[in-house]
Amino acid sequence: MKGGNITRAIKEDRIKKDFMKIVTRALKEDLGSGDITTDSIIDDKERALGVVFPKGDGILCGVDIAKTVFKEVDPRIEFEPKMNDGDILNPGTTIATVIGLAASCLKAERTALNFLQHLSGIATLTRKFVDATEGKIKILDTRKTTPGLRSMEKYAVRTGGGSNHRFGLYDMVLIKDNHIQIAGSITNAVNAVQSRKKRVFIEVEVKTIDELKEILLLKVHRVMLDNMRPEQIKQAVETLHNNNKKIETEISGGINLGNIGDYVDCGADYVSIGAITHSAPAVDIALKMKSLGRAE
Repeated sequence: MKGGNITRAIKEDRIKKDFMKIVTRALKEDLGSGDITTDSIIDDKERALGVVFPKGDGILCGVDIAKTVFKEVDPRIEFEPKMNDGDILNPGTTIATVIGLAASCLKAERTALNFLQHLSGIATLTRKFVDATEGKIKILDTRKTTPGLRSMEKYAVRTGGGSNHRFGLYDMVLIKDNHIQIAGSITNAVNAVQSRKKRVFIEVEVKTIDELKEILLLKVHRVMLDNMRPEQIKQAVETLHNNNKKIETEISGGINLGNIGDYVDCGADYVSIGAITHSAPAVDIALKMKSLGRAE
């Protein structure tokens, strides 16, 4: 296995372990000491067939996670996916079927659907932004995620066709307005980083063309053009090009589906959108079950 493949395999293994921890925590939160409703009503030998299906349109995300939920509740449950993450959801399609003890299926139902609905919602909103850009600019997420669910939510962004910004505070430098204010200037902040971290990706947030001009004298990898109007962004990109600065450009702030079309031709490389994780509406997904009778 080549080095890049080894690194990717290690990363994927860590993500799977993180997903497993999240699933375990979610089931413990919901089940607690047990499902008193199901345990009071359903015979422990009753079997059932369940069909997972969407009630609305969207992009599917979280099938394997839902399967993990059912298997954690009862390894004997047969979970058969009929669709894959990234597939288009429409009413009338079947996401998966489950067969097993009715009580076990009922105990897993809500947690599995919560993951499917939430992650599919993020993938769906991300895809809308990706489609709106017509491939002219890359969509990035942010750290505006649900505490404890970041790995899953960033996976959903990738499923929707977006790309991940930094995962946390530890994997790249992003110098923002408060850092600059406390350090005294952009130059002071960048120099402080470079004196301590010789090899690190540095991004700096700027709000004006004057702040951008200070960047021209520094060695940074990306500049975030925050809350700038389209004409200001074009000017900023031209300023970098005219000074032969090969610095990536990211735009951020106040961009939504209604106005993103005004920004895609500004020449920037990326647009970061917090809404795709913090404000994505859930896709309506349900599970309908029917009895298969008692197991012998």
